[in-house]
Amino acid sequence: MRGLLRVFVLVIAGSIALMVVSSTFSFIKQNWFGKAGGKDHVAVINLTGTISASTRFVKDLKALTEKDNVKAIVVRINSPGGVVGPSQEMYEAIKAADAKIPVIASMGALAASGGYYAALGARKIYANPGTLTASIGVIMQFMNVEGLYKWARLDAYTLKAGKLKDVGSPLRRMTPEEKAYLEAMMHDIHVQFRGAVKERRKLSDEELDAVADGRVMTGSQAKTAKLVDTLGGFEDAVKEAKKLASLPDDAKVTYPTHKKGILKDVLFGQEESDPDQESLFEGLAQAIRPARGGWRVMLLAPVALD
Repeated sequence: MRGLLRVFVLVIAGSIALMVVSSTFSFIKQNWFGKAGGKDHVAVINLTGTISASTRFVKDLKALTEKDNVKAIVVRINSPGGVVGPSQEMYEAIKAADAKIPVIASMGALAASGGYYAALGARKIYANPGTLTASIGVIMQFMNVEGLYKWARLDAYTLKAGKLKDVGSPLRRMTPEEKAYLEAMMHDIHVQFRGAVKERRKLSDEELDAVADGRVMTGSQAKTAKLVDTLGGFEDAVKEAKKLASLPDDAKVTYPTHKKGILKDVLFGQEESDPDQESLFEGLAQAIRPARGGWRVMLLAPVALD
């Protein structure tokens, strides 16, 4: 019995040692030798799922621009949008990256609202004819369960300091003052969104008013409305990136390789949870769950899941 236990321990120890060596080698290769060497190429970075954080995306995008052999970047977007602040941070990060090397946005099935906001930072935007995009608007949703509490004969109490601290409470009706306050806040965010669209897409006030009412468009409709540059798929966007970077047609294309695991977390620390790197439907589940501490303002396109 002791012999079997000893063999088991040795196997586990050997596996851990192998993982440590492999992870350390990958870390050193990426962080110490990643900025030089290798052939010039196009790098792809994904923006996927509902946007609720931007840390990893911004970090990865910046790291790509600092590599001497990355001559252009394609941002592949499959997102219905998400929280305002991170969407704006992604937009600014993409715009900053494009100031160094060409950045092309490639829209997949869905690149709307906050996802479209982020795409505005790119030098060119590619969309499939059937891509769902635009949705230039702001949304907040609340639920009033006051009647349900009364039906269940439950009493709920809220203690607060500051009369607007419990705005959006599901336990009571919203007052006209609270509604006006929230609408003013959403209007301000909408003005910011509209300003970015107008500046980046070079639209007149009339052209902007015709498309910035929250409507979702297909890629072909967005092309007509000047919200995207070209109709085409991912490969078309890659070809354009190579052209702008003066790379040959057979130039290499690299893709993101995020490796997850307990050992990596132990060795190098955990990164901020970033649902924008999760799957589309995992991200939508994040959006459906109530925000911590109350409500959230979303740049989120209406999407049917059935």
